[in-house]
Amino acid sequence: MSEKIKIDPYGFREYDARWLYEKDINSEGITNLGKGFGSQIIKHTTKANPRVIVGHDYRSYSEEIKRALIKGLISTGCNIEDVGLSLSPMVYFAQFKLDADAVAMITASHNENGWTGVKMGIKKGLTHAPEEMKELKEITLNQKFSKGEGKEKKIINFDKIYKNDLINKNKIKKKIKAVVACGNGTAGVFAPDILRGIGCEVIELDCNLDWNFPKYNPNPEDLEMLHEIAKVVKEKNADIGFGFDGDGDRVGVIDNQGNEIFSDKIGLLIARNLSAKNKNSKFIVDVKSTGLFSTDKVLKENNCKTIYWKTGHSHIKRKVNKEKALAGFEKSGHFFFNHPLGYGYDDGINSAIHICHLLDNQNKKMNEIISNLPNTYQTPTMAPFCKDGEKYIVVEELVKEIRSLQESKFEIDGQVINDILTVNGVRFSFEDGSWGLIRASSNKPSLVIVTESPTSDERKKKIFDFIDDLLQKTGKVGEYDQKI
Repeated sequence: MSEKIKIDPYGFREYDARWLYEKDINSEGITNLGKGFGSQIIKHTTKANPRVIVGHDYRSYSEEIKRALIKGLISTGCNIEDVGLSLSPMVYFAQFKLDADAVAMITASHNENGWTGVKMGIKKGLTHAPEEMKELKEITLNQKFSKGEGKEKKIINFDKIYKNDLINKNKIKKKIKAVVACGNGTAGVFAPDILRGIGCEVIELDCNLDWNFPKYNPNPEDLEMLHEIAKVVKEKNADIGFGFDGDGDRVGVIDNQGNEIFSDKIGLLIARNLSAKNKNSKFIVDVKSTGLFSTDKVLKENNCKTIYWKTGHSHIKRKVNKEKALAGFEKSGHFFFNHPLGYGYDDGINSAIHICHLLDNQNKKMNEIISNLPNTYQTPTMAPFCKDGEKYIVVEELVKEIRSLQESKFEIDGQVINDILTVNGVRFSFEDGSWGLIRASSNKPSLVIVTESPTSDERKKKIFDFIDDLLQKTGKVGEYDQKI
């Protein structure tokens, strides 16, 4: 590979691609990525000139990265349809609406400034899974490129088509007062308009675009962002608070009293709301999500089934598609609504709309609806540092260790491990419904830790202490991003 081209192989992650721009990838590297993706699209569609939807988020360097990617795509023969400044779900929607062959969205989502990335997909509504990413990496790094002549055209005002699609199907009767926070990310030019359009009274918080992210990263799992939303909800006496991430495929929720509600619980409430009219449905949830799905009375009454699956938007949307599930929910705030509620991909604004429907359907405030769920104590998602080259090996060793502790009937806070799920890292659970999770992050050099107990806050902490002790003993795990 020539010296001019810089492209760190570690940037090809499990289901998208992310790099620190200029440090780990340069403009020529991005162009090669475009050539790699274009060649892959041609291989899978067997078309000489497949049509590819391209969009970008609002970062100072996103447009120049888009230009470099388009250059690579065109050189393979791809015809580009550029929808401009976009959210990831808008690009996915464009593939359905314009009946295109593939999508590429330039975004680093909620990652800090300096990061860039591309979310890609060929089959409608699905983004690359690990197999496709592996293939793309191989094509790109070995420069096995197709050659052709593609064209480019701009699709003007597609944002209006996307907004109207969500607005026209989702009008609400109740005047819901909603705080809409976008952390100065791209969702700021979409979410307030759409939620006003369905009938909400919107209070905007950091919705003006600013690629410096002056207050905090647009990340609805970030406690700083959630605390800010909570403050405004209480000040303005709002019914609900929504926080959107940088590329608008996730939402975080604050109730009317300013309490943060983890997205998996929101998912359970939406699943309950949907199950009454959609009996015998399937729901997919990720391994970081609450154990309440599997024990929920309402879902059982409506004969609905919950399947726990691998964390990651690509894994969950594929599983939703494969199982023909009605919806899928991730603790990180990715929600997936399948036909007839959506197109199967994750759209944070559509998720917020479903929460508005929940409030519209019930004569109760959000805190009252939440109080219908059994109480449970849950940690936020915590990410201790672990090198990309070591994290999967560390988790593999920990899986073995936890299995042997289960076999030896080792007690953690007076209980033995009664079940182990290893579809993604290790989720170990106990008789009382408490559980802990250790997995490798798919987009950062870190592990992911979550614990939950329906019994007590103390028990949640004890399980965390047990995990933390295991991690420290490895000698390969560093500082946490946040800790209980």
